Amino acid sequence: MNSIRLEDIRGAVLILACCLVFPADRTAAHPAKFTIEQIMEAPFPSDLLASPTGKSVAWVFDSKGCRNVWVADGPGMQSRQLTSFTQDEGFAIGDLSWSPDARMIAFTRAADLETEKPANISSSPAGPAPREVWVVPTSGGPARKVGVGHDPMFSPDGSSLLLIDKGQILSASVNADSAPKALIIDQGKVHSMAWSPDGKHLGFISERDDHSLIGVYDVAARTIVWMSPSLDHDQSFVFSPSGSQVAFVRVPAEKLPEFVSRRSGQPWSIWVANIAGGEGQRVWSADDGAGSVFYPTLSEANLLWTARGELVFPWEKTGWAQLYAVPVQGGTPRAVTSGKFEVMHMALSSDRRHLVFSSNQDDGDRMHIWKVDFDHGGPVRVTADHDIEDYPQVNDAGTVFALQSGATKSLQPVMLAGGQWKLLAPQSVPAGFPSSKLVTPEVVTFAAKDGQLVHAQIFLPHETSGTKSHPAVLFFHGGPRRQMVLGFHPMDAYNWMYALNQYFASQGYLVLSVNYRGGIGYGMEYREANDFGPDGGSELNDLLGAIDYLHTRKEVDPRKVGIWGGSYGGLMTALGLARASDSIAAGVDYAGVYNWATLLPARGGTVDPGQATKRAVASSPIATIDQWKSPVLIVQADDDRAVPSHQATELIEDLRSHHVVHETIIIPNEIHDLIRYSSWMRLFNAADEYFDRQLEKRPPAP
Repeated sequence: MNSIRLEDIRGAVLILACCLVFPADRTAAHPAKFTIEQIMEAPFPSDLLASPTGKSVAWVFDSKGCRNVWVADGPGMQSRQLTSFTQDEGFAIGDLSWSPDARMIAFTRAADLETEKPANISSSPAGPAPREVWVVPTSGGPARKVGVGHDPMFSPDGSSLLLIDKGQILSASVNADSAPKALIIDQGKVHSMAWSPDGKHLGFISERDDHSLIGVYDVAARTIVWMSPSLDHDQSFVFSPSGSQVAFVRVPAEKLPEFVSRRSGQPWSIWVANIAGGEGQRVWSADDGAGSVFYPTLSEANLLWTARGELVFPWEKTGWAQLYAVPVQGGTPRAVTSGKFEVMHMALSSDRRHLVFSSNQDDGDRMHIWKVDFDHGGPVRVTADHDIEDYPQVNDAGTVFALQSGATKSLQPVMLAGGQWKLLAPQSVPAGFPSSKLVTPEVVTFAAKDGQLVHAQIFLPHETSGTKSHPAVLFFHGGPRRQMVLGFHPMDAYNWMYALNQYFASQGYLVLSVNYRGGIGYGMEYREANDFGPDGGSELNDLLGAIDYLHTRKEVDPRKVGIWGGSYGGLMTALGLARASDSIAAGVDYAGVYNWATLLPARGGTVDPGQATKRAVASSPIATIDQWKSPVLIVQADDDRAVPSHQATELIEDLRSHHVVHETIIIPNEIHDLIRYSSWMRLFNAADEYFDRQLEKRPPAP
């Protein structure tokens, strides 16, 4: 629920170009070794994308809310900033797309990249601005707005640009200033466009109310053919190298409640259809039991058609998200990867011969990059370092790019050169970034209240020697299908949250970051936990186990334990305060769920009447509000579309009626993901000050 789905990520020169608004200074109980501002200084890279020709690579840098497109190219792969946006004005950049000749990059710029409803994060008197598509030349020059829309894609000859807006596919000239014109008007929600290799057909997904279809538009004939249509959910389509066929994933339509675990269901399948006529056939189907429910990687593309005539796809047959390949004619799939680990992201080179993917193989709390050359055997890890690499990209020459971070070094775009990772923009890391003052978190495990093994990471303050006891802070990520890693995270929100946990450790807190059940990285059974979420709240057992674990640490003052988290982590925070106030002294709850029975209908889901509703309420913090005694700081964005603000309203109303001490911060017009840097700083400085008051000032344990 970091969107509650929240499901992808987001230099010295750049920082000087950005206009920032710093919060007012405050007085801390003791001087920090570094400030929150310093650890938030490093720009955050996202949307890494290799060029279709040559070996250039592009990405987006977010430097204190000022977002710009960057590129690395030329013989020395020197990095350059292409766009010149200069303010923390509440606009994100994403959906990068290269022109076929790599001379232009298109992108979407908007306050909210995910929804059609525009957001007015900057509180402009003129109201909210819609999503807009822009283009910028890679040789230099100003960026130009093309029109309203999102998900831009160049035509195969590079002369036009396609974009999507309100269910329509629009076409605009790249070089003219004329307004985009409708190419396809569809009754569904259109997304995931792709050109056939020969440029004669355009594929797209049309999302309907209870099913989805894959359409193929014939450019010359101006007709649409639907690929073997059904009332199921067709997704992850890919054209054959010849452009005469389309392969896609078909997931059976089922009415399923949100956030409820599923270990099995009606098996999903892979289909191949002919462009001419749309007739298709099933070439493979998942087995019953484990793996029968389609579980994609974190990548947008989850079905790849290789040059060898195989379809590569993720499957959880073993209980772990692995990659398999099956001939396009059908047959028995072969395992591309195997083991007790999960594949996170994958990408195929445009010549379809090189596959790269990230996984936590042999290193459960870090991701590394692996490469497959389909003409020369199985996966090979590209380096043997101990950093974190994710979001891999590969070009036709086999050059690999990724985003890399470490426990004490910020996330940066890198390329593989001579068997080593090379930083593409080393000048972007500010001189004041406190890398040498950070701690390296350690992996710990402990037993939950129901006996299950729980995964976590612990940040120990530098001053843990001797007999001094420290206040402690429990942290819970959102999602819940997320995993905190042993370093700066490749997703923006968790990158910032990791930074704040490092800051808390510098302030003398022991921080326990809990990868509770429901999260990824530890296999299907851990993620699809029994009695999870609104179906029983079994994740509470992990929280109670974390409290017990802290009580075993001699460094911890048990009277000074705090808890914080956002989104699903906010739910965990509220659960902790409503179920274990005797053990938790204070909490900071950002955008947390308070009542499943009112949240799910607000998100378009349902809660069946009767026992299901009672179970949802019993799984919520509201069920034991009378046990909530500890103070809490509630922070809420009032245009949150993932966890609507009525959840905070319900909580505040009940806290008032039960005379629980609480404070609130409302951020007008912000959305769930907190687009502005100033919003993150407001949350983080408030959390720091709140824990300073509530924990540091408490009397020590006897």
